[in-house]
Amino acid sequence: MSSTGLVPGVSVEKKLKSSFQVLNKTKSRSRLRYILNNCELYLFLLPVIVHLAIFSYYTIYGVQIAFRDYDPLKGFLGSPWVGLKHMRRFINSPYFFQTLRNTLVLSIYSLAIGFPIPVFMALLLNQMVSQRYKRFVQTVLYAPHFISTVIVVGMLFIFLSPTNGPVNSVIKMFGKEPVYFIGIPELFSSIYVWSGVWQSAGWGMVIYLAALSSVPVELHEAAIIDGATKVQRIRYVDVPTIMPTIVILLILNLGNLISVGFEKVYLMQTALNISTSEIISTYVYKRGLNGGEFSFASAVGLLNNVANLILLIIFNRVARSISETSLW
Repeated sequence: MSSTGLVPGVSVEKKLKSSFQVLNKTKSRSRLRYILNNCELYLFLLPVIVHLAIFSYYTIYGVQIAFRDYDPLKGFLGSPWVGLKHMRRFINSPYFFQTLRNTLVLSIYSLAIGFPIPVFMALLLNQMVSQRYKRFVQTVLYAPHFISTVIVVGMLFIFLSPTNGPVNSVIKMFGKEPVYFIGIPELFSSIYVWSGVWQSAGWGMVIYLAALSSVPVELHEAAIIDGATKVQRIRYVDVPTIMPTIVILLILNLGNLISVGFEKVYLMQTALNISTSEIISTYVYKRGLNGGEFSFASAVGLLNNVANLILLIIFNRVARSISETSLW
């Protein structure tokens, strides 16, 4: 044995490699022992793992349909490979710019209006002194979230009906002609966005209220002693507290900028407003399921998802460089 403690004839690299192997085995044994001792807790993860494995990862195998002329009789592997044919076909089609424009208009409009409103609602509701009145207002605001989208669209058609709708009844009282709001293409985006705000703003408010509950009461008390007004307390105490939550949710919303909910748009579509209501998801549905062009619809959907992934990565990096808050 030498003075350095190394065995003669054994290199330093081999000695270190052997030590790392022993250390990794020790860690593996301790990790396995920990899992066995807490196996009941890990059983709760089993349904989630199975769900992700079947519906999120196993289905990736079917993505290849976007690169084939799919024939149900031949199957995935038997259908001819065509590469990016369907994606180029969509980009070169006359519907590409129309559907992309309508999708971006609805997405940006919804984000500009629907994202800040829950933040303001949460900040204002958090300043209420009466807890009973606060709970009542909170319940009234987020209750529309539990109404089905089909029912919401049905309510829109009833309220905005040109024959017996309450809105047009008021218009008739002033001697004006009734207006078929749903059939006017220029009004479609506003009806879609503001009805969505009514339905979902209260639910989004709950998330920010949960973040505001973590604000120490001592900060508000100190601000009051220093003579801060309610507006100053909101600006310098509440807003910095929920800013990480705002950034995270903003990144998630920006990452879905090219995705608009399919159900509501499809239910609100009419022959009169189709020029502004035809978006990518409804176009994919009509061509894929109604038209039987499965490969074409899958290619368009895949292109849409890839674009959303790229936007998510870009906005996450921008947010991390500006505010040091990001998804990863």
